Amino acid sequence: MAKNKRLFFALWPDDDVRGRLAQLQTLLPQAQGNWVHPQDLHVTLQFLGAVPANRQRCVHQAASAVQAQSFQLEITHLDFWSKPRIAWAGPEQTPPELEQLVKALGANLEGCGFPREKRAYRPHVTLLRKTTPAAAMELEAPVFWRVNHFVLVESRLGGEPPWYKVLDAWPLA
Repeated sequence: MAKNKRLFFALWPDDDVRGRLAQLQTLLPQAQGNWVHPQDLHVTLQFLGAVPANRQRCVHQAASAVQAQSFQLEITHLDFWSKPRIAWAGPEQTPPELEQLVKALGANLEGCGFPREKRAYRPHVTLLRKTTPAAAMELEAPVFWRVNHFVLVESRLGGEPPWYKVLDAWPLA
């Protein structure tokens, strides 16, 4: 019998970008927190949570119907959010193509019963969880990431990281 899967859509870096993102972790205080495994670094587009097997086909169809353009994502700074206690890296401004991708994906997923996110979309790569506040900083050398696809990822928490597994990918025009 098929089971629920914890799923989310994401931008998934290639090995070169992944290595540069992992290097950003060395700029953070090394003392405390839960480091995100380099193989798990990504930018979330939409978190779906536990998706029953009978809705997973709809999720795939929703993603396949997305029409969006490729774009350049420029990771320019490190920052900290106190509520979830995470240190993250992200762009100064969200590219309009990324905004359109998130909007199109959200609209398509509504047809599968997933509510639209009410908060404004803030693209970021989580580097460290459960950490103490760190000072925001602009990166001396931004990370340039040519984004030409998005992926569906399964979150498999527990055991040894990496905890995320890419299930499928869709190209951007």
